Amino acid sequence: MNIEGWTNSSLISLLDGIKSGGTPNTSRSDFYGGEIPFVSIEDMSATRKYLQHTVKTLTKEGLKNSNTWLVPENSLLYSIYATLGLVRISKVTLATNQAILAMIVNPKVIDQEYLYYWLEYVRDSVINLSSQTTQSNLNATTVKTFIVQHPENKKEQEKIAEVLSTIDRTIAQTEAIIAKQQRIKTGLMQDLLTKGIDENGNIRSEDTHEFKDSAIGRIPVEWDVETIGKIASLQRGHDIREVEFITGNYPVIASSGVIGFHNIRTSDSPNVVVGRKGSIGNVYYLDVDFWAHDTSLYVTNFFGNNQKYIYYLFLYLELERFGTKSGSPSLNRSDIHPLKIALPKPLEQERISKILTQFDTSISNLKSSLKKLQYQKTGLMQDLLTGKVRVTNLLKEKAAAN
Repeated sequence: MNIEGWTNSSLISLLDGIKSGGTPNTSRSDFYGGEIPFVSIEDMSATRKYLQHTVKTLTKEGLKNSNTWLVPENSLLYSIYATLGLVRISKVTLATNQAILAMIVNPKVIDQEYLYYWLEYVRDSVINLSSQTTQSNLNATTVKTFIVQHPENKKEQEKIAEVLSTIDRTIAQTEAIIAKQQRIKTGLMQDLLTKGIDENGNIRSEDTHEFKDSAIGRIPVEWDVETIGKIASLQRGHDIREVEFITGNYPVIASSGVIGFHNIRTSDSPNVVVGRKGSIGNVYYLDVDFWAHDTSLYVTNFFGNNQKYIYYLFLYLELERFGTKSGSPSLNRSDIHPLKIALPKPLEQERISKILTQFDTSISNLKSSLKKLQYQKTGLMQDLLTGKVRVTNLLKEKAAAN
């Protein structure tokens, strides 16, 4: 499709340089630990658009005695091995290993941020194309031949990148808020499940509340020490193959979560399910009746305890720690039932679970917003990076305002 004012260019024609890196001899300690950031795929995966920090660094000797090179600040970094098609913008001078191509953009013909988003946009296509060949990796020769669709007018390129950068910042801000909320929740769980809250809603402290010695350490005087088996009796789930599912309303809960639906239930709700085999230690709270799969454990008796509290307690205990270390790891109820825990009375359990549920609801809402933003970005990339929707009107409005 021909779009007025747009053209197709080979990637190499838009660059002043493109080159992969290399790895110095890993047995030479004097090659590592210097001041030169050394980028690997792990560093690319651990960051978003801009890359500044790396796990490993090189010395000048390491740089000199390898195939890597000093990549200028504000270059594009592009992964060509293993995790294909990741693209980042370097914010410092650095070196890369052989799994990463560094590209120096020619600013006279292409806006770097536009090219960044175009490479991000075509990533799925690059991965699909690579999977159809005998060589799953990319190389510089192949990447150079990529055909980039772009506006001829650099101001239009810049405006497209500006729109996409704006939604990227909103996505990053939302992710930061989610991460902060999750950190707060983790700290709050630690306090609530070890100290609890009094009738006034205050977290207990030994400075203001009475605590007592117990078999597992200091606990509030109102609490008791019990074993898991005495507060939530676990039972192994029931085997069923996918071909045996009969369409119904009851979710089949395996260690990895919902794997289908069946017309028969094995368990009532509310309930708590723990991954027994496969995804060991995963914990699920069920507010609908369900079929507990053989790869899971489910609670058959809560002994009057609050179900949601037991869910949070199991999350806090990180039950995966107690899985067997055999060739086929599993989590046995016989290893969980004897565990000693501190237990508040049911009314306090309810207060604690309500607080943590509020945090979960807030985080869930934020994740829904994040997903919508990500869908919106995908739609914008599809429209803006193909010329389907033009930003020329925005440019005219900006020119008129000036």
